Amino acid sequence: MKGEHPVGISRLLVRRRPGARHFGLLIAGGRAIPVALGRAGPAVRKREGDGRTPVGRYRILRALYRPDRMARPKTRLPLAAIRPGDGWSDDPADRRYNRPVALPVATSHERMWRDDALYDLVLVIDHNTRPRVAGHGSAVFIHAARPGFSATEGCVALTRGDLRRLVERLAPGAVIEIAP
Repeated sequence: MKGEHPVGISRLLVRRRPGARHFGLLIAGGRAIPVALGRAGPAVRKREGDGRTPVGRYRILRALYRPDRMARPKTRLPLAAIRPGDGWSDDPADRRYNRPVALPVATSHERMWRDDALYDLVLVIDHNTRPRVAGHGSAVFIHAARPGFSATEGCVALTRGDLRRLVERLAPGAVIEIAP
């Protein structure tokens, strides 16, 4: 397929759909896949809690999955199981800001082990990781969409089936480019 590396898809492109802030398309391996974006749409200047999806080019670092809800995904990406005590710091004052944390913690955080299915399969990208800048956004993932593709807090979300197929086809070192 067009855009596919011999060992898998190496580049994803996300574009906002005209006329809607939080609806977009993800172009991967010659396919256009509908996605939900942040409620405020894509933006060059991402801030913690602003509901914007950060514009830029990011490496896909690894995949996380919830083993009680799905079989281990077949992927060439680094892969880890999500556990009930896993979290992700979203507190700009925390020294672990925009990093995984073990729960419980007293600071603000995302729970990775969720009651809904949004984080059953997650792709971690390197948004705001090197250097990490407090307040410039945290926990920006590629994950499963809510029914009806309602807006995210800044992540890129697609159907569970599309996400699973994508994880299986991504090449190590793949990147996602989010357009304005």
